[in-house]
Amino acid sequence: MFGSFTTVSFLVSAALLTGCAGGPEDETAGWSQNKLYVEAKDAMEGGDFDRCVKYFEKLEARYPFGPYAQQSQINVAYCHWKGNDLAQAATAVDRFIQLHPGHAMVDYAYYLKGLITFNDNLGFLGKITGQDLSERDPKAARDAFEAFKILTTRFPDSKYTPDALDRMRYIVNSLADSDVNTARFYYRRGAFLAAINRAQIAITDYDRAPAIEEALYILYKSYDAIGMKDLSNDALRVLKLNYPNSKIVETGIRSTAEDKTPSWWQIWRK
Repeated sequence: MFGSFTTVSFLVSAALLTGCAGGPEDETAGWSQNKLYVEAKDAMEGGDFDRCVKYFEKLEARYPFGPYAQQSQINVAYCHWKGNDLAQAATAVDRFIQLHPGHAMVDYAYYLKGLITFNDNLGFLGKITGQDLSERDPKAARDAFEAFKILTTRFPDSKYTPDALDRMRYIVNSLADSDVNTARFYYRRGAFLAAINRAQIAITDYDRAPAIEEALYILYKSYDAIGMKDLSNDALRVLKLNYPNSKIVETGIRSTAEDKTPSWWQIWRK
């Protein structure tokens, strides 16, 4: 009886060992941290972002106190972003910022965080169709703006700040367009109070954006439609004062429409 039990145990152990031996090999086993870093960097520069993530994660796990550990964390975020895994990219960059708030690359981390959210707001189909931020849910645009704002405020001399400022201007203009698009929608359907409310929000929040010309026009037309002539005249007066060359009252099309900020992917191809 004892002998039979020993035989069964031996066979089970052998089967387990055989199964382990037949599993996938770790190609990085035995690599030094220098080799692992070089291979990970090569994968990143070569556009193999799945392999890039795998190698940098292994590097950080095996050598958490090594010279490449913190660099690996931010590179993981970058590779997730370039591989279009935006949720993982956002998690990785937030982790880096939380763990290393004083790191020399934290300015880049905020820049990357803004880029990740900036892309998330548009998405692949938006790039193909030319859809811009003003036609989408503005939450991601606001999140991207906040990340860029932290970068430009805390690190005004960062090499990433000029591009972040450009993107912030684009986001502001797009958010203003979004509110004016909504105001226009309400106006065309006869919801004049809703149109007034949304146009006023655009004017208050984005007073220098090109879309404000149309927001004032919508105020002028909406107040006129509900018989509030004094407020309608006030809106028209402010419109003419700020946009003396505007033809929108005659044409219904704002003069700044031709200068509307192009889709971000037409400007930045990072």
